[in-house]
Amino acid sequence: MRSSARIIAALLAALAGNAAHGAEVDVAAHETPTFHAMRIEADYAANDDRPWTWDVNGWIGGDINRVWVRSEGTSEHGDLEDAEAQLYYGRNFATFWDALVGIRQDFSPAARTSLAASIVGLAPYFFETEASVFLSTKGEASFRFKQSFDVLITQRLIAEPYVEVNVFARDVGDLNVGAGFSDIEAGLQVRYEIRRQFAPYVDLVWVRKLGETFDLARAAGQDPEGTTLRFGIRSWF
Repeated sequence: MRSSARIIAALLAALAGNAAHGAEVDVAAHETPTFHAMRIEADYAANDDRPWTWDVNGWIGGDINRVWVRSEGTSEHGDLEDAEAQLYYGRNFATFWDALVGIRQDFSPAARTSLAASIVGLAPYFFETEASVFLSTKGEASFRFKQSFDVLITQRLIAEPYVEVNVFARDVGDLNVGAGFSDIEAGLQVRYEIRRQFAPYVDLVWVRKLGETFDLARAAGQDPEGTTLRFGIRSWF
């Protein structure tokens, strides 16, 4: 009898242990690991009146829900010329596509806060696409579209053509911007990936103001079009 009791007790203990282990596995299977990706670019152009520029774009989170951060701008002699930061909550809604909603804060040339919504992802043929809508607290609506893709020359040498277009729903006086298409930027960045996380690059950039914004720039004595060769560093972590 004592032997049978010991066997039954051992079986019950083993079953309890297996059940606990199964519960741990089930919980672990439903836990979503946290990932992150951050890209930082900073470059310099000697022949530009705004020689220093930066561009930050990244996220942290799981496969479905993420927090996104973005920042871009230019600087001259330590003073900000154009500077903005964006913070989003993002949710994956299709393979390679995320929908984002959040806020954008402009610091220069004029301070303003805007509600922001964006869709980011990979269009067919691996075009990295970003379409964003902004509505400032002053009621100013604008739209921004970006697209780029990588062309592998070698495993380390990569050419990246890109384009960005901005559109405003109405005139914005303190930004010297007219309604409609305001500007376009197109370029070709060629980088050499010493490591996947670190790459120096050369960036040939062409910018042109459009429509009413073109006329406003000329009236203010500004050059509405220009081409710049920039030298910079891209880092991933």
